[in-house]
Amino acid sequence: MEMSELAERVARADRRALARAITLVESGRADHRAAATALLEALGTRRQALRIGLSGTPGVGKSSFIEAFGTMLTGQGLRVAVLAVDPSSARSGGSILGDKTRMERLARDPMAFIRPSPSQTHLGGVARHTREAVALCEAAGFDVVLVETVGVGQSETLVAEMTDIFVLLLAPAGGDELQGVKRGIMEMADLILVNKADGELKSTAMRTCADYAGALRLLRKRPQDPAGFPKAMCVSAVEATGIETAWAEIGSLADWRRESGHFAARRAEQARHWFEEEVRQGLLARLNADPAIRARVEALGTAVAEGRTAPGKAAAEVLAEINGT
Repeated sequence: MEMSELAERVARADRRALARAITLVESGRADHRAAATALLEALGTRRQALRIGLSGTPGVGKSSFIEAFGTMLTGQGLRVAVLAVDPSSARSGGSILGDKTRMERLARDPMAFIRPSPSQTHLGGVARHTREAVALCEAAGFDVVLVETVGVGQSETLVAEMTDIFVLLLAPAGGDELQGVKRGIMEMADLILVNKADGELKSTAMRTCADYAGALRLLRKRPQDPAGFPKAMCVSAVEATGIETAWAEIGSLADWRRESGHFAARRAEQARHWFEEEVRQGLLARLNADPAIRARVEALGTAVAEGRTAPGKAAAEVLAEINGT
């Protein structure tokens, strides 16, 4: 299929074409990368969705929350895309990709689109080309794009480089759990939602929410935040309580940032970040494609592992050879 035809079908919100386009941008083959670039150029950036990043530790209820949140949004007439990044095995490279089975109700919703993707061991919990998948979902006319990231901790902050609002989902717990949340990811969060605020855990969730609210007040004020943000709230994905309030807070924050100019400025910063990241990845790919350099790196790697040379010195030798000095 020609890229112009695929672009036209994506722009018409053809779900099969969108799935095919995302598979294309996720491919690492050189010819597929060239085709993906042509596709994204053809689609342009005329349409824009609200991009929401969602992170949290395993078992906190991210999939349950997204199903309740997404269903609420589609009930309001909004089209929702969910890009769920599954952890890849460091040994085999494989992923389970079971998010659709965990969001059964939302997966059947004609107003929703769920796409699981492998993280491919990418630091930051976000598959390398998730940003391009977001752009494709926007081109397909989705109003809200949710990026669910691998819940592994501080490296999650990379999601902030491709979303407009970053939501951190946490479970009810005591003070020890509060200490376990890394400062880096706390500083990136626009909204902290304490899930499972129902049944016997409700009182614990409210205390946990108060603890996080106190911790947020101790963080340095960010210029992109209006008064009262970032904030912590209680929600229950099971009872669907607090979901609409959380959406209202997200909407008010996004509106304020648009009016104050922070929204457009942040998108511009993100575009520059990903341009530089693509350059870095391209340079690494060229190095790996050179047999002589690859052999030299392997030999020096062995020398470093055996303690015959220092890592810094070995790296300097490789760079000197690349530069021809």
